[in-house]
Amino acid sequence: MGLESRRSWTETLADGYYRPEWSWVARRGGRTVARCAFWGMPGEDHPFSLDWFELGQEPDRLEIGAALLTAALRELRTAEGARPEYHVFLPPGWRELDGVREATEDRLAAAAAAGYVPFIERFNYTWALADGVPERSTRLVFREVDDAEATAICRAAAQGSLDGYTGRDVARHGLDEAARLMIEELAGMPSPREWWRAAYTPEGAQVGLIVPARNPARAVVGYIAVVPAQRGHGYVDDLLAETTAMLVAEGAEEIGADTDLGNRPMAAAFARAGYRNTAIRVVLQ
Repeated sequence: MGLESRRSWTETLADGYYRPEWSWVARRGGRTVARCAFWGMPGEDHPFSLDWFELGQEPDRLEIGAALLTAALRELRTAEGARPEYHVFLPPGWRELDGVREATEDRLAAAAAAGYVPFIERFNYTWALADGVPERSTRLVFREVDDAEATAICRAAAQGSLDGYTGRDVARHGLDEAARLMIEELAGMPSPREWWRAAYTPEGAQVGLIVPARNPARAVVGYIAVVPAQRGHGYVDDLLAETTAMLVAEGAEEIGADTDLGNRPMAAAFARAGYRNTAIRVVLQ
């Protein structure tokens, strides 16, 4: 019925990321004709996103899907009281894949009828040891960083950022609050705070911030930022190389990362560092 069906609902339920009360089905004549599941962290009281939405083969499947989502969204909200985002996980080049494109467009149309609107499209990347560890920077110095300086770097880097979530937070809350929210999110990741590093030139000029991290599944590039005054010098390659090397030193054999479709400089840096685009995530609000 959909790409998400490659995942096991029962295993994801057992791991605590799905809940029976977050999983909905549409029934007709004793048959299941559509279903959806919302994802959240184990132990949390609210879901974070909709990430499984399957339409059957009924002639009116778009209307059925929209009605199913509308019913679920009357009951489900995130911890902040918002409607959960819809995350659609797709293979690279999905628009050129027959069958995948049509099924995805159906789901997007049904979601739109339930009130969802397009937000961003993100490239998901995977790096493995076989891809080769990038050479560490010889032109930057990395030091441990306290919360005050990390927040200041985040605030500076948010100006002119090509990241969709950062731009949305700045528009909603302003630079100060957007930076605070970023630091709060990064600090909540299940990896040591001591891994964070600020980057400087040998002369002491501040360049940016890196957050090598782990999510519940694997090592990840948690955050990379270059302050506006240092953009245009290719420092993103230095920051990504250091992040990768630090995670390898901590035992990582695989590293995940992502960036927005519109953030071409970051996408190019991932490609240069041997990160492979392994999936696409379309996000609707």
